[in-house]
Amino acid sequence: MIDLELLTIGRVSVDLYPQQSGVPLSEVSSFVKSIGGSPTNVAVAAARLGRRAAVVTRVGDDGFGEYVRTALAERFGVRNDYVSVDPRLRTALAFCALDPPSDPPLLFYRSPRGPDMNLTVDDIPEAAYSVPVLWVTGSRFAEETSRSAVLAALRRRGRAEHTVLDLDYRPSFWSSPQEASEHIGAAVDHATVAVGNRSECEIAVGAADPDTAADRLLERGVSLAVVKMGADGVLAATAESRSAVAPLPVEAVCGLGAGDAFGGALADGLLAGLDPVENVTRANAAGAIVAGRLMCSDAMPVPAEIDALLAESTTRSETGLGAMQTPSRR
Repeated sequence: MIDLELLTIGRVSVDLYPQQSGVPLSEVSSFVKSIGGSPTNVAVAAARLGRRAAVVTRVGDDGFGEYVRTALAERFGVRNDYVSVDPRLRTALAFCALDPPSDPPLLFYRSPRGPDMNLTVDDIPEAAYSVPVLWVTGSRFAEETSRSAVLAALRRRGRAEHTVLDLDYRPSFWSSPQEASEHIGAAVDHATVAVGNRSECEIAVGAADPDTAADRLLERGVSLAVVKMGADGVLAATAESRSAVAPLPVEAVCGLGAGDAFGGALADGLLAGLDPVENVTRANAAGAIVAGRLMCSDAMPVPAEIDALLAESTTRSETGLGAMQTPSRR
């Protein structure tokens, strides 16, 4: 059995980033590729912080799928043992336009569906039931067979600590917000940690107000609710306490991946036993660093970079300098 600290389950894609910023896709002339997909990026981010991480997903039997499997293991230090190859579907692609850079739109190529939506119970390894941190995203429940397979895995895990649900609402994956609410909301009952922005919380528990959303998540049995509030920072709430952690300075180059860097650092903090405020503070720093870089997986920080930004932020605060917004979308 692989000795893992973090296992993520969900989508993977090859992301194509434009070399020209501030223009629509129709005017982009060249792209550079990297690995994408929220749970895959979270695994990469945690591995960059020194954690033993793997991802459960599927790729196509094509050159992009080969790139994903090879790059995960050889370039990013993420175990690819559970990245299976779908014989019929092509590896998913995602194009982004840096227009605006802080919140770039994504154009998904997942026709007729992404291979990761074909995950079955047989694809879920035994490690999922005992790994210290299991990270599942809300998009897992958008289609069968992935929906049933991941729900069965959560039930078998029995809400063991730490079972993280990234609410991860992507409208293009669902037939309606109501369908997303039904299935993402049901998954909350299997999580010990829930993470999402205001709109994702509204989908999951029917409340966009951060405190109300946190209350509802905690009432459903979540032990740590993390609500991203954009310019207002991040709310970390437990049954005993809650605090709003302020955003950190960043000049946004590309807002994609900031939330995944946040997730990888949050998982690292859970493994380290950090208190919620310290954990979210470090996760905020990781997100800010990636927002200031072009790509997702390639941009994930190492611990020294997080430490340096937090030290710089402390200095700015002491000298009265302001902070810019840290993008919270992934």
